[in-house]
Amino acid sequence: MRKTICGLLVGFVFAFLIDALGGSAYAQIADVNAAINKAGRQRMLSQRIAKSYFQLGQGIAPEQSMRTLYSSISQFDRQLVELKNYAPTPEIRETYLKLEKSWLGYKDVLVGAAPNQANGKKVLDLSEEVLALAHQGTQQLEKHAGTTAGRLLNISGRQRMLAQRMAKFYQAAGWNIGGAQAAGEIDKARKEFAAALQELAAAPVNTPALRDELALVAQQWFFFENALDQRASGDKRLATNVATTSERILEVMENVVGLYERLPK
Repeated sequence: MRKTICGLLVGFVFAFLIDALGGSAYAQIADVNAAINKAGRQRMLSQRIAKSYFQLGQGIAPEQSMRTLYSSISQFDRQLVELKNYAPTPEIRETYLKLEKSWLGYKDVLVGAAPNQANGKKVLDLSEEVLALAHQGTQQLEKHAGTTAGRLLNISGRQRMLAQRMAKFYQAAGWNIGGAQAAGEIDKARKEFAAALQELAAAPVNTPALRDELALVAQQWFFFENALDQRASGDKRLATNVATTSERILEVMENVVGLYERLPK
């Protein structure tokens, strides 16, 4: 297994470097709705990266986990540059400068060596630090927008993070690095996700397309909750189910957030 992971690591690190070198022409954020979406996505990526690291370290869906880890690192890098460039106030720019500093420390641990338990606790702690700053930036941008669309973007975007956060703590517990907090954090996130899903479903501005997508989220949420309930430490089959269902619910939530982003400002 060690040789398999090392082989994958070499291939994906090479692809990551090519992507980073070729990504100097960063996209520009067109408006505040797009900024809120990308800011919220940074929250999600902070958790998805840690989840993927823990999965890879345990040999859980290694190819998918490696792909997700390095594509997420690359996406975080790109969006951080975009958000710094867009920052509409000095306070928001300062938040993203702080996030950049925290992110560099996080990334050093992620790419410095193959995933291992010794660094796993550092990854868990740093993912929390990066999340806090990414959330601060998203909140600031929502306040700057001051619109219903901005609020719904923030709420729906946070759902992406919550799903990845639950999976992160599930996989951390399976690797014996989650500590006593893992079960409590999963349960807390579950309650927050369910409450926000109800709030989104009741939003008066929802279009038929949004109602359809939110119904799909509810279906995926059912499957994801079932996967989380199977808390058998060390069972790779169950852990793989969590890995897979967390990606499915993320995919549907991205569609929801994209629809909210296109609502009138």
